[in-house]
Amino acid sequence: MGALGDSGGTGSQDDRLVAAVRTRDADAVRMVLEAGADPDAFGADGLPVLCTAVAAYDGPVAEALVDGGAHQNRLLPDGTTPLLRAVELGSPAVVTALLGNEPQLRLPQTAQKRLLALARNWYERGAAEELRRRTGAPGPAEVLVIPDCEYNRVEQISVGGLTVRAGHGAVLTWLEEAFHIPTPVGELAARALRHPEEEDANWHVDWFAACFTLSQRRDKDTWSAVEAMRHHPSPAHRAFVACSLGIGVGIEPTDQDWYAKERNRLLTAWAAEEGDGKVLAKVLDAHPGGDHPDKEALGLRYTNHTDPRVRREVPYFLYARGTPPTPEATTALLALAHDPDPAVRRAVGNALGAGPGLTPDIRNALLTLIRDPDEGARSSAAVALSRFRDRTPAVTDAFRALLDEENQLLRLEGAYGLAQLDDPRTEEAYERVGPLGPAFDIDHRASGLWQWRSRNRPERS
Repeated sequence: MGALGDSGGTGSQDDRLVAAVRTRDADAVRMVLEAGADPDAFGADGLPVLCTAVAAYDGPVAEALVDGGAHQNRLLPDGTTPLLRAVELGSPAVVTALLGNEPQLRLPQTAQKRLLALARNWYERGAAEELRRRTGAPGPAEVLVIPDCEYNRVEQISVGGLTVRAGHGAVLTWLEEAFHIPTPVGELAARALRHPEEEDANWHVDWFAACFTLSQRRDKDTWSAVEAMRHHPSPAHRAFVACSLGIGVGIEPTDQDWYAKERNRLLTAWAAEEGDGKVLAKVLDAHPGGDHPDKEALGLRYTNHTDPRVRREVPYFLYARGTPPTPEATTALLALAHDPDPAVRRAVGNALGAGPGLTPDIRNALLTLIRDPDEGARSSAAVALSRFRDRTPAVTDAFRALLDEENQLLRLEGAYGLAQLDDPRTEEAYERVGPLGPAFDIDHRASGLWQWRSRNRPERS
């Protein structure tokens, strides 16, 4: 078999496509399709290669095939379609890859109804129970929690030799969204709250689909339901609504100014009334802050809150780019730099780095944080000090001290900080960072050495 791009007949290109799909190489799939391969080519099993990608849970390859013209609604010998198979397998990432652009227009109504009914059946019955019904196998299911995409997790369920992913709630949500069916807010909340939300935002696929979908709704009926749910007796329901309000803050189209104003009004009033620490933290996180007149007052109100999750939000209300801090805000921030919770101290470093200038007090706070026991706090302080390019000897010494860290990223922060100061020891500092992999090819810190050399190159006579 020749290299990609060799001349040859359609059959030869189709063979290359089958091989690229089998090896899960989405870039190669796109190249072979551009060279003329049939996107509906058949694999060794006699099925279109799109079915191969679906069975392998390979969203990127499935997306490449659909973009190249593969028919996701093609009728198969067993009466299913590739899209129906994807829905059954329960991976939202694969289903959305197969839906493509404007599925409401491209898929007939009968296909849409069949997909929705299948997804709802799996969701309402439950993946394990549906597999037991199909296989007749008794006993407990084998359950693994795995990623379905970069940021979302899902359970992989195995019963009687069959395996699916239990993301059918998200599949149903995305199908309704794709077919312009407005899911009631209460139902979105119910789908999300089947699964506990994780503090690290590694959300279950059902939780994320419901939260994101609600975040994009801008009609007045949905807004009325959101306002009502923020008074729900369950903290979990209130947290879900607060989270949805925080997605997409600051990017409202000009024709939806009403939504931004109503959201800001609601969040400000909500923050003053919320008694649950977890929910309050999410309300503050969703609040855009910015030029809001109550921004600093909100932050100062919660400086000594008993829940560290709330205190982690406070620094972003007290110090922002282009806004000179008041003495009260500065005093509160300096106190939070010594907070017992490391995540609070990290937030202080992040906020100080976004501020308008470096005063002696702020410098001292950052110098304290750059020696903090927590790596995240040290990193946030290093980023802040790099931005200010302050050549005080204590700052230079702090960057040099980072070169002794075991963590390579902290050594890189130290080297980059020295480069920003045009320190003559920059070359040596980057040598101490060690080799950086391909992931750093576009990292601004990695390019700091090249920029330093460019600025300090001897003038040619």
